[in-house]
Amino acid sequence: MADKQISLPAKLINGGIAGLIGVTCVFPIDLAKTRLQNQQNGMRLYTSMSDCLIKTIRSEGYFGMYRGAAVNLTLVTPEKAIKLAANDFFRHHLSKDGKLTLFKEMLAGCGAGTCQVIVTTPMEMLKIQLQDAGRIAAQRKLMPETVAAGTVEKSPTAMQLTRQLLNEKGIAGLYKGLSATLLRDVPFSIIYFPLFANLNQLGKRGAEGPAPFYVSFLAGCAAGSTAAVAVNPVDVIKTRLQSLTRGSTEDTYTGVGDCISKIMRNEGPTAFLKGAYCRALVIAPLFGIAQVIYFLGVGEYILSFLPKKDK
Repeated sequence: MADKQISLPAKLINGGIAGLIGVTCVFPIDLAKTRLQNQQNGMRLYTSMSDCLIKTIRSEGYFGMYRGAAVNLTLVTPEKAIKLAANDFFRHHLSKDGKLTLFKEMLAGCGAGTCQVIVTTPMEMLKIQLQDAGRIAAQRKLMPETVAAGTVEKSPTAMQLTRQLLNEKGIAGLYKGLSATLLRDVPFSIIYFPLFANLNQLGKRGAEGPAPFYVSFLAGCAAGSTAAVAVNPVDVIKTRLQSLTRGSTEDTYTGVGDCISKIMRNEGPTAFLKGAYCRALVIAPLFGIAQVIYFLGVGEYILSFLPKKDK
């Protein structure tokens, strides 16, 4: 990886554009993942990803698959920008003192994952409420006995949710599930970035030449799906902790430990793999696209039109 020179603004632009394009492409699958992960035993409205998407279109229309997309698209730009740019930043500085070892690559990934959680947690909190609202609405129609009396019928907007959380719990309300988000995103970055770098290295043209764009895309897909499946159990925990609206017979959780014990006791260990297939399908193209944007140097191209400052 060329660590000789790094343009942080260009990396931020690359990450932001990659996030916008990627999320637009895969958001319906992410919605299916959230709803599948939130289902508890005896509350199975959806049997699979395709079943979830079909029922969502039938009950909520095509744009129902993009419920919560506005929040995600607004905040994924800085989130992806921070994550990808931070990894490059840490790799650049860690390689100054010599060869970039696997440990240093993992350390850079750890730093990138920690930085992005600042943006990720509120985004995920709001996105999950909006994505899961349709599941509760569908349960009210098809399985009315599973929905608690007095549950709000109209789906809230992102602004309504934000105001509610800030009024009731302050800024901490937007960071509900922070520990689970850290447990998911830091290990993800530790796995993803070194794996991508080494897979991409295998496709390079010569010692110094860059890998072709399709190699970067495939390396991003492979590394992304591997890391996504590896941390899926924590993603299930995070989704459950951040969901505010539940059916009348669904468990509530006080923290990570309580969530793990109740899932193990009531649903068994396989529940931690819920949505793993969907998550892999979301993350693989998302990071594949991100690496192609980096390869093309879109951020560098945009900045080249700005007037240069005279030294």
